[in-house]
Amino acid sequence: MKIFKFVLVAVAAIAMSFDRPAATLTEAERKYALDLLQGTKEDLLKKVKGLTAEQLNFKADATSWSIAECVEHITLAESQLFEFAQSGLKEPADPSKRSEIKTKDEELVQMVADRSQKRQAQETMKPSGKFGSFEATLAEFKTQRDNHIKYIKTTSDDLRNHYNDFPFGKLDTYQTILLMAAHSRRHTAQVQEVLNNPTFPKKGK
Repeated sequence: MKIFKFVLVAVAAIAMSFDRPAATLTEAERKYALDLLQGTKEDLLKKVKGLTAEQLNFKADATSWSIAECVEHITLAESQLFEFAQSGLKEPADPSKRSEIKTKDEELVQMVADRSQKRQAQETMKPSGKFGSFEATLAEFKTQRDNHIKYIKTTSDDLRNHYNDFPFGKLDTYQTILLMAAHSRRHTAQVQEVLNNPTFPKKGK
């Protein structure tokens, strides 16, 4: 009889584990990501609004990127980083791995956006004119970013217990999306550096 009761309890526990919903984002986490995604989108669009072709393609020197190239890089990274986050969701959720995450959300955003340390872009994220024109590139960025904003607004995915491995360490998939937004902030700052260049062409010239 005792064995029978034990079996019933064990079966019930297993059933409950299958029925338990995945952990969803808290309201604070959702708002933080949405504010970052929306704010960085608006900042980039404001910076490039009304620029001429000459201004968009201006380079301070042979080794520097133009504003158009910065925007293409942002757009390429937007797609690849979001896909990377989604690939992490295909693996089983594992709360035990959370101890491997060493970086807090705000620290990650600050670290990625910091332009004091320069990094070499991956080959797949280097600008090459993939989208055909600046206008097409910017439209692609806006489409992707709007889709990612919608995703964060509505998702019930367990973004905290799935992970991605980066050269600098492990992030959860929520943090990978924060990294994506912070990356656009980083290169929007690069756009501003180009705008501030003393030899940047003025309109009408």
